Amino acid sequence: MVLRRIAAVLVPLAALVVVSALVLAGWSLVATARGVRPSTGQLIGSAAIEVLLVVQALVGIVLMVTDDRDVERVTFVGYHLTAVLLLPLGVGWGIADRSRWGNGVLAIAAATEAVLVLRLLQIWGERA
Repeated sequence: MVLRRIAAVLVPLAALVVVSALVLAGWSLVATARGVRPSTGQLIGSAAIEVLLVVQALVGIVLMVTDDRDVERVTFVGYHLTAVLLLPLGVGWGIADRSRWGNGVLAIAAATEAVLVLRLLQIWGERA
């Protein structure tokens, strides 16, 4: 019963991550076109998305371990780890880059997060 409730949270949480990541990617693309460096707002948004990604990873891995679905475990955990690590690396690179392309790196990292999360949902639902 509790696992079903947790599983019901997984899809809305993933949708929130995807929408947030795409908003951050769009914001970063506009900032790239304007030729500015990443703003404090972008960094706060990145931190909020990162919190969501960590929660999603914890929920997903707990469900994987406790559920009877036949999920490709290594792939599932690998996607979660990549999703959790990618955005901080993109933010770090974006801040370190003194050119206008720091925001471009952040935009690519955020867009990639959206794709990773959508792929995680596919992996989770493939053998449901």
